[in-house]
Amino acid sequence: MRYDRLAQDALRGVVRQALTRAGSPGGLPGAHHFYISFKTSDPGCDIDPSLAEAYPDEMTVVLEHQFWDLAAEDEFFEVTLKFGGVPKYLKVPYRAVTRFHDPAVGFHLHFDYEAPDAANGASPAAASAGGGAAEEGTVVSLDSFRKKD
Repeated sequence: MRYDRLAQDALRGVVRQALTRAGSPGGLPGAHHFYISFKTSDPGCDIDPSLAEAYPDEMTVVLEHQFWDLAAEDEFFEVTLKFGGVPKYLKVPYRAVTRFHDPAVGFHLHFDYEAPDAANGASPAAASAGGGAAEEGTVVSLDSFRKKD
């Protein structure tokens, strides 16, 4: 069942909902702000080449006062942030998020990263959960479990 993956997917939904609220007309309420770390090497990330070069594995962004065009979609979020005074667009799939922190309330989530399967863009866990071929395992004889007379 991979309950660990199911739980992480559900918690990524919390991140998606928080970003949806932050991207609404009211924006972030009060002192809320987000630190979001993600794997820049994920093939679904769309970031400026200069950022990818500066952060080849992982980077952390802060959504506080100055961010634009924040949109939380089903599988990714996108936002424009300024780096060195220059606006740069970022598109980040939720599977690439490794940490989410709202210091205003001490809320913190940590996620395991599992690179997507290059063949179909889905993570190996999602591909195996999709119902394709049966997983390989050990064959057990039922005779060992039957009552003996």
